[in-house]
Amino acid sequence: MEQLLTFGIVGLSTAAIYAVIGSGLVLTYVTTGVFNFAHGAAGMLAAFCYWQLTVGWGWPVPVGLAVVLLVLAPGFGLAVERVLMRPVQHLGEAERLVMTVALLSGAIAVARWIWDPNVARPLTVFFADREPFHIGPVTVTWHQALTMAVAVAVAAGLWFLLNRTRTGAEMRATVDDRGLVQLTGADPLRAGRVAWMLSTQLAALGGILIAPTVALDASQLSLLIVSAYTAAVFGWLRSLPLTFIGAVVVGCLESYLTGYLPQNEYLPGLRLAAPALLLFIALLVFRHRRLRGRDRRLVRVPVPSLRGTAVFAASTVAFGLVLATVLSDADLVTYGPLFSLGIIALSYVPLAGYAGQISLCQLSIAGIGAVVWGHLGAQGQLWALGAAVLVSAAVGALIAVPALRFSGVYLALGTAAFAVVLDRWIFTLPSFEVFGVRIALFDQGSVEVSGPNLFGLRLDGTAELLVFASVWLALASLGVAVLRRGRFGRRLIALRDSEAAYATLGGNLLVAKVAVFALSAGIAGLGGALYGMQHRTVTAEQFNMVAGLPIFLVAVIGGLGAVGNGLFAGTAFVGPNVLTGLVSWGHNLVSVMPALAGMGLAHSPEGIVSRFRREWEPLGRDRIALPALLVGLALGWGLRLGDVINGWTFLVWAYVLGEGLRRYAAARQTADPAEPEIPVEWWGLRRPWRADDKEVLARGIAGG
Repeated sequence: MEQLLTFGIVGLSTAAIYAVIGSGLVLTYVTTGVFNFAHGAAGMLAAFCYWQLTVGWGWPVPVGLAVVLLVLAPGFGLAVERVLMRPVQHLGEAERLVMTVALLSGAIAVARWIWDPNVARPLTVFFADREPFHIGPVTVTWHQALTMAVAVAVAAGLWFLLNRTRTGAEMRATVDDRGLVQLTGADPLRAGRVAWMLSTQLAALGGILIAPTVALDASQLSLLIVSAYTAAVFGWLRSLPLTFIGAVVVGCLESYLTGYLPQNEYLPGLRLAAPALLLFIALLVFRHRRLRGRDRRLVRVPVPSLRGTAVFAASTVAFGLVLATVLSDADLVTYGPLFSLGIIALSYVPLAGYAGQISLCQLSIAGIGAVVWGHLGAQGQLWALGAAVLVSAAVGALIAVPALRFSGVYLALGTAAFAVVLDRWIFTLPSFEVFGVRIALFDQGSVEVSGPNLFGLRLDGTAELLVFASVWLALASLGVAVLRRGRFGRRLIALRDSEAAYATLGGNLLVAKVAVFALSAGIAGLGGALYGMQHRTVTAEQFNMVAGLPIFLVAVIGGLGAVGNGLFAGTAFVGPNVLTGLVSWGHNLVSVMPALAGMGLAHSPEGIVSRFRREWEPLGRDRIALPALLVGLALGWGLRLGDVINGWTFLVWAYVLGEGLRRYAAARQTADPAEPEIPVEWWGLRRPWRADDKEVLARGIAGG
């Protein structure tokens, strides 16, 4: 009984921290309609700043607390609201979600940049010099008592703020109808600012309270938010009392698993994955109310032409051949994964771009594809590549069945929970047998991966594997384009527009979701297998959820509806690695860049690929510039093959030549007076919509 009570006290103290953090999540959501995936990252940054002030610089603890909680945390929240969230407030739920994911990824990268992750930074618990006191047979530390007292005070303060003050009423009303709130004389911007400042302070408070009991690690502290996610889901993202009850369930579950979980090689990861499992179960069991502030402003998904896609596919393979011949062996190791990572990013196009299903576990599924190929394709058997795709597709279909109950942020939470379960438990398992079949994943270590046998030829060099991956990216891009043009592609677009309307018109939601999840997972599994081939050895850490966030962000930046997103995402992801050889801090800058680009989503919500296409299309149609480009590239390639110039000189020459001819072709098109007249009813279809078209139409109607 004494042990039971002891673990209960530990669980309650941990639950108090989860309750504080989870209440900040609920506060942000009920007042702004934004589910903040970066909430835990704010607490992580606060914990590091607290350590820096009190331990690194030796400031007194009260002063350090005051600076972090009263200056840095509200200032950070105010900056997030003003710079990041306000510009995307008019956009849809998906864009706001992506912004917080970008903030999460960027905060982790910045923390690793400033504070070396290889250096231990212990923090002392509060009132460590005081003797613990006893409640019956149970010993309670002053830190635990303080934590529980803070949670009670936070609960009472938030309830009073939201239900008994004018500011709280403004905050709750703003998310439902900002225009109506303004008519009453309230200020929605002020309500949003207050919400972000208070929620960030709560995250900071929770991060500081929990940091002394865990390792001060950027990823670990940020992912503690999974437990707070679970507590918030218990409260339906709106009820503070139910959120606190959920926090108690999560905290006690973790504590009792620590004390009573049987000791064997298969279960240690279960305790770490328990909050994510509980989150997934809570999402399945609890009835989901309508998401607050869920407006749908969907970006148009263009229908790619077969001719244009075929040219793009051929260009992708040509690009792979050029890179394989102009880059050195060392550079091929660095930039070789361009096409395999591009395939993983391409898996987001049918899932998120066409069907509107947000997934944060695509890289984890790619890890499954890499493992299957590593074990089954050890001798290079090409059929094992198909097995990797099929197994990954089966996992995707398995995710889709419970995901039928999810949508929007709930789906993102569910797939994030699945990724965390894979990271913390499944990928850490030793080999085991199921119905007499031996299943091995990473075997608590790494997996050796070899290249394939292709018609008796073993592809094992970095250049060969790069070209092999470029061919698969070209084929996958063609397949995704054909999908968009077909009947199933049109059904997926209808599913994205309205699930209710899709079902009402006879569409089968289960079949559609299972099919698109399986398809995208199969594409991700293919990319994971090719990625493993190029790295020769893979570990579980390469496929965790945190590692997958930058790829997701780059894919979103490119445009989730664009077939060319795979090549763009792969190039944008590995291209900045050139900075690592120029400056000592280049690696840190490269880690931050995807998050920075994701935060710029508000300036181009339709994606960069479509803008690139519009800018480069005149070059593809110009009868002078296009042949000049091809001749110039062929000349430069010949010089590189003859070792007259090096690979980087050729790449710089190709970029300068292409950019110059693009501008020349655009200028020729602008100066060409022979542009055919487009009837007014085709404006926006046969030619792009122009800024002054609305004024022209208005004048025409007024004159008529």
